Amino acid sequence: MSRLLHDMNPSVKFLVVIIAMLTMAFFFNPWTPLLFWIGILVFQAAASRINWKLWALMMLPFTLGAAGYLWTTLVFGADTGGEIIGSFLGIDVTDEQWARAWSLTFRVMAFSSLSLLFALTTDPVTFVMSLMQQLRLPPKLAYGTMVSYQFLPVLKDELVQIRQAQRLRGADEGKRWWQRALGMRRLLIPMLAGAVRKAERTAFAMEARGFTGEPRSEFHRPVELRATDLALAGVFLLLLVGSCVAGVVMGESSGFLLGSG
Repeated sequence: MSRLLHDMNPSVKFLVVIIAMLTMAFFFNPWTPLLFWIGILVFQAAASRINWKLWALMMLPFTLGAAGYLWTTLVFGADTGGEIIGSFLGIDVTDEQWARAWSLTFRVMAFSSLSLLFALTTDPVTFVMSLMQQLRLPPKLAYGTMVSYQFLPVLKDELVQIRQAQRLRGADEGKRWWQRALGMRRLLIPMLAGAVRKAERTAFAMEARGFTGEPRSEFHRPVELRATDLALAGVFLLLLVGSCVAGVVMGESSGFLLGSG
């Protein structure tokens, strides 16, 4: 079971993630995104095999952003009424502000966890192939996106090579930040020229192999839609609906219900 999310059909996974994010946008109590976030973490731990150290490192900026939402909403949020529950640095905090701040915070954490779940358990090439086969994405757009994605590591290596070559020729990058920024043009111009040449060679190679951009009936790498994919989608949606219902109930009982849509 530990690789179910990795083997799940990427198009189905993508649609479920989009539906979950759109649904979460209509719930403003803090319990719904909190419960959904916890459920996503438990489901991800049980049905995936990801590097949790990498996950924690990638979640760090989102966590800092969520903390920023909490702080700015409490300090600079509009006065929406409600009972004052505390004061900080001379600023009164109402129960409405408190609930809204935590709602935004947990929503950021839920959205970022969903995004990382998709990114860390989905192969980009398989995703593009699935978009063509299941969602009927035009091949011109699909293959263009895939080629662009595969160019990224090539451009990174080429940037390193150009920088090393210029250092061997005695190019001075400067010690101040603005000198290094101005010196970037010496790197970007040859890298851009190289990227244009690579793109042109790739276009010629695709045309020579018979690529016309027309829809295809057969694929060299078929991506199937299985019953397991639909079952996992059902688990996602069940988790989503359960979080929404439980969040509303808990919000009503605690007095932190701010509305839903």
